[in-house]
This record gives sequence, structure tokens and C-alpha cells, in this order.
Amino acid sequence: MYIAIAGNIGSGKTSLTEILARRCRMATYFEESDNPYIGDFYEDMNRWAFNLQIYFLGSRIRQAREILACNSDLIQDRTIYEDANIFADNLHQMGLISSRDFDTYMKIYDLATNLIPQPDLLIYLRASVPTLISQIQKRGRAYEMSIDESYLERLNKKYNHWIDNIYEGEVMTVDIDHEDFVMNPAVIDRVVARIEELRALRGKQPNE
Repeated sequence: MYIAIAGNIGSGKTSLTEILARRCRMATYFEESDNPYIGDFYEDMNRWAFNLQIYFLGSRIRQAREILACNSDLIQDRTIYEDANIFADNLHQMGLISSRDFDTYMKIYDLATNLIPQPDLLIYLRASVPTLISQIQKRGRAYEMSIDESYLERLNKKYNHWIDNIYEGEVMTVDIDHEDFVMNPAVIDRVVARIEELRALRGKQPNE
């Protein structure tokens, strides 16, 4: 079984991935947070946007190769679909990635997505900008302190449009503004129940 966690910057993807991996006994694939371009990107988006997205795409392709070879149930922190449909597309629309570079990026993305299966379940962490800002400040990554609220709002609109109108797989939405899975274990129980329901439909035990 392949579970993916989707959501904006600061929505809690990594925390949920860790919790569910323990509860459901799944292998984990985390987003690469030490992208060497990320600090430069938040200082000068116009200069480093394409470099940042290409690096993330390469990381996602490496993960795809591992996913194909993985015989265990797995859970992934952010997907390749978000890289293209949310982040790269947003930077292109903002004029921070040229059309030529974006076309090149999408050709590589299209090749990559043909190599990997769609998640059995996509868990979308929906959160308002104030909630995202609060959680970004709590985790205290220096390079994220300069993120503009309008940038997060643009990403939120793209996420909601993608979930509501583009993505075609199975989706479970967790509203982080009202469902704090760290403080309220019942939220985790509900997510785990959905995963176990899917396992039962497939007649599969954990890591069978």
C-alpha cells in the first residue's frame, strides 16, 4: 500500500508521516529538507526558482525508483504531483520561472510520473495561512522566516484547486485549523481507520 501526505509549507506533513509510519508499520519517504538551493531561493526567488524545483524533482525521481523496488507498505511526505502542479506552476505564473524553463521541467516531470504508481490514498492537510505561519514559526527553520504570507496564500489556492478539480485519486482531507492531530489523538485514529479500511478492501496485512 502506498500512502502520500500532501499539504502546504508548515501544514504538518512530516509529523503526520512519522506518526502514521509508527501506527501502521510503514516504510517512510521524507521530503528532502536540505535542498542546497532553498535558502538562496527565499532570499532571491527569481534567481533560484528553477534550480530549486529541478533539485526537488530529481529527489522525487530518486524516491520513485525506491518506491518501485519497495515490497513494504510505505508512506511519503509530499508527492511529485505537488512539485509540478503547485510549486513549479505557481512560480511560472509569478514570472519566476520562464516558459522555456517550465516546459523543460514539465517534460521531465511527465516522464517521471509514468514510472510511479498513484497513491492508494492521498491525505491532504488543509490549513489557513495563519495556521501555517504559526507552525512555521514553531519549527524555526531560519530560511523559512522570510516566507511571505501572500506566497503561502497563492499556494493554498493552488492546493485547493488541485484537490478539488485535478487530482483523480482517493483523497482524505484533514482540516488542520480544527483537527490538530498532535493534540487530538482522535484525528489520528480516524486516519488510521481509513488506512486499515483500505487494507481490508485489498485483503492485505501490514507489510505482508
